[in-house]
Amino acid sequence: MVDQKVILVNEQDEPIGAMDKLEAHRLGLLHRAFSVFIFNEEGQMLLQKRAATKYHGAGLWSNACCSHPYVNEPTEKAALRRLQEELGFETGLKKIFHFTYKVSVENGLTENEFDHVFVGRYSDEIKPNSEEVSDFAYLSLEEIKEKIQRDETKFTTWFRIAFPRIESWWQKEYCIAT
Repeated sequence: MVDQKVILVNEQDEPIGAMDKLEAHRLGLLHRAFSVFIFNEEGQMLLQKRAATKYHGAGLWSNACCSHPYVNEPTEKAALRRLQEELGFETGLKKIFHFTYKVSVENGLTENEFDHVFVGRYSDEIKPNSEEVSDFAYLSLEEIKEKIQRDETKFTTWFRIAFPRIESWWQKEYCIAT
């Protein structure tokens, strides 16, 4: 993993410093993050299976991409950058909400993130980066919900936290009952 600094923030997402990404996760300090959810024209959500080499969440299914902005990088620009780096495509994004969460994950790490959630639409070719993504699939919200209920351990923690909020947003935005 390349050394990267994350933006430490307070509960209002105001920057209060920067720290090495792995160290921030070891100490469980609140930092800025983002999650991108992509839907195709049929209303299916794009999921990615994280590469086996990831330092946490390896081999688990998650949203299209998620990461942390660089210091002094606007969060939406970072989300667009990571979408290209992980899945090899660009599309417009819209921020729909943010949330904070704190949870212990494997390897003695803690996710404590102020997570900005973006959505976008994309139905063309996906060119996954094998260092980041081992597989991908478009699934309906109902299929995803059933898979989570069957075995939630196959999904990243942050995805399981964000999914009901995304599902609620989708129902309000598109009046689709799932």
